Amino acid sequence: MNESLQQKHLLALIERYTQRTKTSKSFAQKYRPVLADNRASDGFRLPVKEMFYPLVAKQTLGSKMWDIDGNEYIDITMGFGINLFGHNPSFIKQALLEQLDSGLQIGAQAELAGEVAELICELTKMDRVAFSNTGTEAVMAALRLARAATKRNKIALFSGSYHGHFDGILAIQKKINGDLQTMPKAPGIPANFVENVLVLDYANPQSLEIIKAHRHELAAVLVEPVQSRRLDLQPKEFLHQLRKLTKESEIALIFDEMVSGFRIHQGGAQAWFGIEADIATYGKIVGGGMPIGVIAGKAAYMDKIDGGLWNYGDDSYPQVEKTIFAGTFCKHPMALAAARSVLYYLKNQGPILQQQLNYRTSQLVETLNAYFKENELSVWLVNFGSQFRAAASIDIDPFLFHLLEKGIFICEGRSCFLSTAHTDQDMNRIIEAVKESVQEMQEGGFFPVPSHQKSTCTSLK
Repeated sequence: MNESLQQKHLLALIERYTQRTKTSKSFAQKYRPVLADNRASDGFRLPVKEMFYPLVAKQTLGSKMWDIDGNEYIDITMGFGINLFGHNPSFIKQALLEQLDSGLQIGAQAELAGEVAELICELTKMDRVAFSNTGTEAVMAALRLARAATKRNKIALFSGSYHGHFDGILAIQKKINGDLQTMPKAPGIPANFVENVLVLDYANPQSLEIIKAHRHELAAVLVEPVQSRRLDLQPKEFLHQLRKLTKESEIALIFDEMVSGFRIHQGGAQAWFGIEADIATYGKIVGGGMPIGVIAGKAAYMDKIDGGLWNYGDDSYPQVEKTIFAGTFCKHPMALAAARSVLYYLKNQGPILQQQLNYRTSQLVETLNAYFKENELSVWLVNFGSQFRAAASIDIDPFLFHLLEKGIFICEGRSCFLSTAHTDQDMNRIIEAVKESVQEMQEGGFFPVPSHQKSTCTSLK
């Protein structure tokens, strides 16, 4: 390893990148005293400190983003998975403009609430739906409904999953004096908030045994079917065993489908794996770019929100004991207008939309993985449908900044998504940018030169 060559290469990259994106860097520095922003420090690494700032977007359209320095990017972050149809699709824009003309009615019942709920039930096969503003709120509500319905307090979730930032799920498992204990994941989370949480290993059969041992005190098992940072782990058999166990034990199975919902399949991960959860939470795609959270589930759980079904003109009334669920901006007219347009579009397009997008993503992943293998790199891509990310056993920080420099936008979390707006030309440019970046990393001493190139060089001497 030639450290001086690497340092020279990195300094040159920093100079080019910071000059290209100088206004975004000035923005970060200017507003740091007043803007507390986790995006500005999450995953901070000293070697790339001078390039460590979020790019500030000026405009987006289709598969493209332009930053405040005027640089154009092919966006493969796509709003962390929100933009299944690309940026600012005309059918969503039209729905939002029409709603703006009608006003933002808060307080009265939202005119579109029932229709949007019907569409979600139709696509997801769930009984009933409630709306919140974020995924965090949706997960929080789902757990409360499960506890209210089962009259139990303990929940189980899996390490490596992400379910938002509600205190009650921010738990990790640590070994203390030889015993595994549940601890808060970060400062500011009281220990008693997570004392009823079991943190288990995902896809590990032993986790099923632990759930079985706690079956009489568990209200719910919360699962991200395919974890965003472990896309190659798609444990269909484990999930089926989990469904069987939770059903037999009358434990609510909650699928967190914030990312997978409406992306992997019209019916989400449940339809993909052939599993019927008791409750599922959705967001991202269904909101069409507007903030929304969706809690969908079986009536036995959802009835805890409003007391269940009753009719006018007879002696019926809400008989189910209710828990608390509220929020001023739940069922926001703009979010519902966008959701309605998204759901009708998905319904009219049919399953072929996801099937084609999944196929195109797999083709991209296979092409780049073949190139990485040819170059003998310990870098590879993994995907779950149209979501993909890089995995590596070597440092790829400079590599990602090379891609940004070449106009491929990847956020610091490294989760990538294709949209229906990405063209064949976009795909070819992504492949070219990856190849160019690999070659530059080889020249800079960060990536090894493959043996077939070494032998060629030797024969030429």
